[in-house]
Amino acid sequence: MRADVAVLGGGLGGVSAALAVLQAGRRVVITESTRWLGGQLTSQLVPTDEHLFIEKDGANRSYRTFRDGLRRIYRDRFPLTDTARAAPHLNPGAAWVSPISADPRVAVALIDELLLPYVLSGHLTVLRETTPERVETEGDRVTGVRVVSADGTATDITAPYVLDATELGDVLALGGVEHVSGRESQAMTGEPSAAETADPTDMQCVTWCFAVDHLDGEDHTIDRPADYAHFRDWRPHQMDHKLMLGWEDGLDAEGRPRLVWRMTPNPDDDPSAVDPDHRNMGPTPDLWTYRRIAARQQFRPGFYRSDITVVNWPMNDYAGGALFGVPDAADHWRQAKALSRSVLYWLQTEAPRPDGGTGWPGLRLRADVAGTEDGFAMHPYIRESRRVLARQTITEQEVSLRVRGDRGAATYPDSVGVGHYFWIDRHASTVSGRHPGDRPQPFEIPLGALLPRRVRNLLPAAKNIGTTQITNGCYRLHPVEWSIGEAAGALAAFCLDRGTEPHAVPADAALLDDYQALLVRRGVQLHWPADLRWS
Repeated sequence: MRADVAVLGGGLGGVSAALAVLQAGRRVVITESTRWLGGQLTSQLVPTDEHLFIEKDGANRSYRTFRDGLRRIYRDRFPLTDTARAAPHLNPGAAWVSPISADPRVAVALIDELLLPYVLSGHLTVLRETTPERVETEGDRVTGVRVVSADGTATDITAPYVLDATELGDVLALGGVEHVSGRESQAMTGEPSAAETADPTDMQCVTWCFAVDHLDGEDHTIDRPADYAHFRDWRPHQMDHKLMLGWEDGLDAEGRPRLVWRMTPNPDDDPSAVDPDHRNMGPTPDLWTYRRIAARQQFRPGFYRSDITVVNWPMNDYAGGALFGVPDAADHWRQAKALSRSVLYWLQTEAPRPDGGTGWPGLRLRADVAGTEDGFAMHPYIRESRRVLARQTITEQEVSLRVRGDRGAATYPDSVGVGHYFWIDRHASTVSGRHPGDRPQPFEIPLGALLPRRVRNLLPAAKNIGTTQITNGCYRLHPVEWSIGEAAGALAAFCLDRGTEPHAVPADAALLDDYQALLVRRGVQLHWPADLRWS
């Protein structure tokens, strides 16, 4: 199979990369390991993690079109209340994790709709349930990729450009492209918060998400998992020995709980009053509304029997081991899902309720939302993948509020996009455990972070760009991944049109100007307002 660009991985970065190439009139083959395109937003069941500026600033036009498309589907097809329909910033789930939280199936439908014209015209081939198996190279170039489908069918793909948009940076590893994983040392990055030693197996925890609703008076309790007792009593050192299946989220220096979570299924809350500013969540935040994807009170009475919420919570963050780079990786894939299964059973049977009782047997696993037989997401939520050794590595001292104060994040002459998040959100990792928190100033994405040091025709197009483990904590979120993919796809198409290659673009001022002008015409935001700050 031949194409102008092969996009391996169908997450948000892969989708936006493919769209950029297709809109330039080129042909694309895109592969995806699950049945759904969309990655963390769909097959991993993670509603959009966005920032508070998103409605007016800090996103590409294409991403805004995508967000508007989600809202359009709800306004056009769903029986919203008059208040919800009139809301300019409709948030279907009224979740406080994000300004827009929607059912993953709506996102899948929208992605398929965006790609449909190119599929019908023959410009796009989509290979679902397909993963890369082998990468052929010659010198500093990738010459071909073999992918294998779930039924064992092998397909050899050749293309002038290969984009790695896989969730774990698999193409980097298969192609021998220099990369890092896990934590770096201070000597490697100069970061004030980096560890003294590096460990490539010390990776951020993953989460195997699932969706539930609650039907009061009904019993939807699953069978007791065989390993439930283990997880119920588990106090992993990576989580400061906190009880995983509990509402208290560890202890502070004075021995008091950092946070005490709570859960109130189907609260009679006002969806329009939900505050998406994480800084205001208080000491007892509610998990039901945290990642809610359907708030029943925004729809015609009776349309939804219950709210629907996604369980991507502290108790199913799995830090027991890495999913690659260790001999027992396959066991950690199984254990990550097993932990989530035990979380569900605990919520149904033993979780302390505010009224003094235990458990909510009416919690119903929504397999239809996940699109799977067992009811859990098609793929675990991956926070950290392999990261390419790039021409430029973005470090903590370039974005950290603690380091930079009110100076703002570093600016780059080769910026290809912008991003932001509430936190430099580095979850507990598989060896060293919890990490100190920090906040990022609104930041830029330098082109140099997308350019491998050696390989000429492979580009990272997801969370595998040249960040460190620390800066990955704010460069891995949905709108940033979308921007990275768009920049990579547009760069590949630009190089094909100009008869040049990616590494030549930043080295030639005229080429860089032309490429950035192309991005601006596409509606890519290259810089933040000079005086914009986060605190």
